[in-house]
Amino acid sequence: MQIRHATEEDFPRMMEIYAYARQFMADHGNPNQWGPTNWPPEALIHQDIAQGCSYVCEEDGRVIGVFFYTSGKDIEPTYRVIEEGAWRDEKPYGVVHRIAGDGSRKGIGAFCINWAFEQCGHLRIDTHSDNVVMQRLLDKLGFEKRGVIHVMEDNYPRFAYEK
Repeated sequence: MQIRHATEEDFPRMMEIYAYARQFMADHGNPNQWGPTNWPPEALIHQDIAQGCSYVCEEDGRVIGVFFYTSGKDIEPTYRVIEEGAWRDEKPYGVVHRIAGDGSRKGIGAFCINWAFEQCGHLRIDTHSDNVVMQRLLDKLGFEKRGVIHVMEDNYPRFAYEK
């Protein structure tokens, strides 16, 4: 597998993968994370691509995974307030959002998250409290649950993780 910046040519395939991910989450006890809002919105994905923060995972020339990645100091506004815990420190960090695979092979999520960690060495990520699949993956990859954050998109709490 390989990671590269997403382009506008990838957009239709990316939206197919997000549709698959919404259904996968609903089928695995997590219907509320992306389902009710049809998340992520197309305009946000176009913005991510334009800003160079959208990535795809390819295998044999086919896009099989997608995610948002950026890094820096205090880059995620929703991470400024964390409840029931705390971040390790305030050093610069990377963040992964909107990660999804097409289900064609195991390990897509782990590959993408590990790639992001290799870019910065300090990664933060959050997931819906019902997203047990992602929580297990983050535990497996050595992330530590740091507390609870809230996003503007809905009223469901998110578990915040750091490595």
